[in-house]
Amino acid sequence: MDCDIVLVGLNHRSAGVDVRERFALTEHCDPEHWAVPCTGPIRESVILSTCNRVELLAAGKGDVAGQMQRDWAQARHATPAELAPYVYVYKNREAIRHLFSVASSLDSMVIGEPQILGQLKTAYRKAVSSHSTGAILNRLLHKAFSVAKRVRTETSVASSAVSISYAAVELAKRIFGDMHAHNAMLVGAGEMAELAAKHLLQAGISEILVANRTFSRGQDLARQFSGRVIPFEKMTAYLTEVDIIITSTAAQESLIRARDIRTVLKIRKNRPMFFIDIAVPRNIDPDVNGLDNVYLYDIDDLREVVEENQAIRRDEALKANDIVNEEVEHFTAWLTSLDVQPTIVDLIHRSEEIGHKELEKTLKRLGHVDEATHEALEALVGAMVKKLNHDPIMFLKNDGMAQEGNTQRISLVRRIFNLDATGSHLKEL
Repeated sequence: MDCDIVLVGLNHRSAGVDVRERFALTEHCDPEHWAVPCTGPIRESVILSTCNRVELLAAGKGDVAGQMQRDWAQARHATPAELAPYVYVYKNREAIRHLFSVASSLDSMVIGEPQILGQLKTAYRKAVSSHSTGAILNRLLHKAFSVAKRVRTETSVASSAVSISYAAVELAKRIFGDMHAHNAMLVGAGEMAELAAKHLLQAGISEILVANRTFSRGQDLARQFSGRVIPFEKMTAYLTEVDIIITSTAAQESLIRARDIRTVLKIRKNRPMFFIDIAVPRNIDPDVNGLDNVYLYDIDDLREVVEENQAIRRDEALKANDIVNEEVEHFTAWLTSLDVQPTIVDLIHRSEEIGHKELEKTLKRLGHVDEATHEALEALVGAMVKKLNHDPIMFLKNDGMAQEGNTQRISLVRRIFNLDATGSHLKEL
């Protein structure tokens, strides 16, 4: 191949968060600060920098991996030796496979999570705006996006809840169906509550109420999700307005008790209520679950759902890997065609030229022939040229042979068919 595809990176498996932060390239992904310039051995480049991974993808020839690591380290005011212990390097087929796996969320901390594909698309747009991509990486990234779409369409790798907050909202959807007609209350305003709020909004919840001991923090969360903050000490009075309650505070005692909910249910005329207690210790009295029209799940219940769904995703990931491997072969075949195409063109051109010269000789010997005979002879020569070229062309395109063998195959065909001959050779035929 005229150039290699090389991927150099580090991720949540190869480096801790402190290392990922140190070598992040989020500030080096615009045209003014592009960390991997297309100079020297590097012809094209793309930078993906997220909280869980930093990966540099390039097309070039020579010491591409070494140059990328030098550029990367320089951008972070470090040395290649400081970076080296944490990075992995993939080349050609393995680089393509890794990229397709990343795009399909098969290499993520949580298999099937949807964020990485959007992050990869953003990285590609930045690379395009930095004029650092060309024919190879443009085709490769677009293929990565289509592979990710195929994985999501043909498998269930992303269809089941694998985070506590997501699982909680999915359970609520099973009970209430259309979420647009329902309100929710978040008790607590930490990370779990914030994630739950995101999933509730995505599910179409009508309104979110936020109760937090620190009123200002509750205000911030409510504002972020266009919700309504309520006084923490008065949250029981607001329970009549909501159908879904998610608690995640650090309180050491129960905040919601069965006797309070009995009163709330009377006011609500026994309309169902769904409680999700993801706090440890629990924020909701377990006796609440004994009331009619009340559904209570704690973090252990949700963990069982998550573990079951993770097992489902792992099974689906096996199917997804088959898709990735298939698409790697297709893309590798296209790369191979870039190498062999000039030889195929030369082979066809030379054989057609020989065929036309022999036809001219034959027509001179035959003398005058009618138009139908002339066309029949032309068709005969064309068919023979096509059939004689078929086997050498298939030999050149042979996907079953290693890509590294392209040079030998091309050289062999060019020598056998004398494709580097000058015009004088043709005169002798």
